[in-house]
Parts: sequence; C-alpha cells; structure tokens
Amino acid sequence: MTTSLSVGVAGAGVFGGYHAAKYDANPHARLNAIFDIDHNRAQALGSRFAAPAFSNFEQFLDAGLDAVIIAAPATAHFELAESALSAGMHVFVEKPISLEPEDADRLISIAEEKARILQVGHQERYVAATAGLFNRKRSPIKIDCIRGTGASGRCEDVSVILDLMVHDIDIVRKLTGAEIKNVSANGTPHEASADLTLSNDTIVSLKASRRASAPQRRMTLVYQDGIIDFDFINREISNTTPVAIELDFDQENAPLALRDPLSFGANEFVEAALNGRQPIVSGADGREAVAWARMIEKSAGIYAQGLEDNLLERKRA
Repeated sequence: MTTSLSVGVAGAGVFGGYHAAKYDANPHARLNAIFDIDHNRAQALGSRFAAPAFSNFEQFLDAGLDAVIIAAPATAHFELAESALSAGMHVFVEKPISLEPEDADRLISIAEEKARILQVGHQERYVAATAGLFNRKRSPIKIDCIRGTGASGRCEDVSVILDLMVHDIDIVRKLTGAEIKNVSANGTPHEASADLTLSNDTIVSLKASRRASAPQRRMTLVYQDGIIDFDFINREISNTTPVAIELDFDQENAPLALRDPLSFGANEFVEAALNGRQPIVSGADGREAVAWARMIEKSAGIYAQGLEDNLLERKRA
C-alpha cells in the first residue's frame, strides 16, 4: 500500500499558499507541484516549498501527481477538477465544488468511475462535528446564522451566497437532513439574507456579507429543550440544552479540527486517498450545498448578477 501521496496545488493565491503549507507539513504527503495561470505567482509559491511551478495545467498534471488540491477562483473549480479526476487523480476542491449542481454531478460521476476520492473544503463542518452537534437525534426547530467579512476583493467571481453563506448551508443540511420547502431571499452579490422553511418544518435564517463593518460568524440553534449559541469570532459558547457540547477553544488543548480546520481537512484528505475511504465532506455534500445556494440566489434575484457585476468592476479597475 502506498504510504505517501504526491500532491499538487492548483491556485497560488492566498488560500493556495495556506493549502501548500499544510500538505508540505504532512508526513504522508509530498508537495511536488504548484500551478497558477500567472507563472510569476506560481514560481513565488513554488520557491517557498521547493516545488516546480507550472502555468500550463496539462503539464502540471503530468508532474507525477497522485492528488490535486484546487484552490483557484470558484469559476475555475469545475474545469480544473474535471481535468484532474479524468486524469485519474484524487481531488480536494475548495468550496463551492462548482457553480452548478449539474457540473458537480459530472465530477461525482468521474470520481466514481475512476475510483478516486473527491473531497470538498467545507471546513466549518469539522468544527460542528467535533462539537458533537451532529450526534443529536433531534433537529433544531429554528436556526439563525450570520456570517460577515470586510471587503477584500477575494472570491468576488461568485456571489456572497456561494462564497460565504454556502458554509452555513452545508451545516444546516447536515444538522437537519431536510430539504428546502420554501425560500424567500433578497440582497446583492455582496450582501444577502434568506429565510427558509425546510421539509421537516425547521425555520432557517441565513445572513451573509462581505461588506461588513466588523467580522461576524455566529450560529444559534433553537431546540425544544434549549438553545445553543456559537460566537466563533469571540470564541464564546452558551448552551441551555441538557446535552453537553464538547467544544474547547483553548488553543493548546483543543482538537486539531478546532485549532486548525485546514490542517484537519488536509489530513483527512490524505488519509482518505491513501486508505480508499470516503471523506468527511463528499462531492455529494458539495453538490447539495450548491443546489441550495443557487435556489437562494434565484429567489434573491441575483442568480447571475454577481458574476456580471464582478466583470464590470474588473473592467473599470
């Protein structure tokens, strides 16, 4: 059995650099290639880790890789993942897995045909799982999620729904196991809110902004037997339910999933690829999150507006 995974990172931006560092530090992985359409950027990141740099994706795939980490802009996720999977490589793709559910279906199909691992970077799932939230048999009767960041210019090739809100969508889906019955949403490509009624009658409120005056990341779960409230920015938790929440934010003693979710996800991907087991967040999970996000975008009337506005902003810049 192979005990080491040859890994390449596609996308040499900020997040690509984070991923490269995690795989370079993993004892069961070898960081062997960096790809970016900007060759200077690929070389800059490659030089940090003594990894060859490529600006041609086909040449990158021919660099003796077992797996590819896709940390490029979201609009490129599907095309890069399709090529890597078709070439017989395991793929970790940052969220969203694709822009359309049908494209995600294609990736899932190729991964199954090639018997390759397809994992999606919904990191918040690791935190919720470590807390034990998914162990509860009952679903919350109400869920409120707020997520906000300041303007950075990053990830604006898609709307805030596919960029930020999609994290909370993934957790809500896992918590409830339900589907959307009704949706009412409004907003802009950079700030949006949605009210959902799910098939199990859970009421969900989702708000996301990348024009927030201060960072926000909060989730409130209302159960029949109490309320669990997470403030991830201030690292505070309140819980009035009778079920203990195992969530220790202490940096020294906390589980890796809380201290460093990106490292935890990288480790999980390497283990899944080497041992042939399904990852925590599968391609199917990523597909359903995109399907919900697109429903919300359509309700808000910003289904394609985000892409169009972003292109106009880039032309003006």
